[in-house]
Amino acid sequence: MRDAARLTWHSSSYSGGQGECVEVADGVPGVVPVRDSKRPAGPVIGFGVGAWQAFVTYVR
Repeated sequence: MRDAARLTWHSSSYSGGQGECVEVADGVPGVVPVRDSKRPAGPVIGFGVGAWQAFVTYVR
């Protein structure tokens, strides 16, 4: 994903700030960018909004 460094990344409040979780970014229409918090310069995977919502619903 281009310009991933310009996105504002967020991790779950459940992670406790331990830095071993996934992060998501807002502001990309139709896509939820996801990355590994331990590798912020590493790869970013983009999920469709519907697929991400289904995942979040499932894990809750």
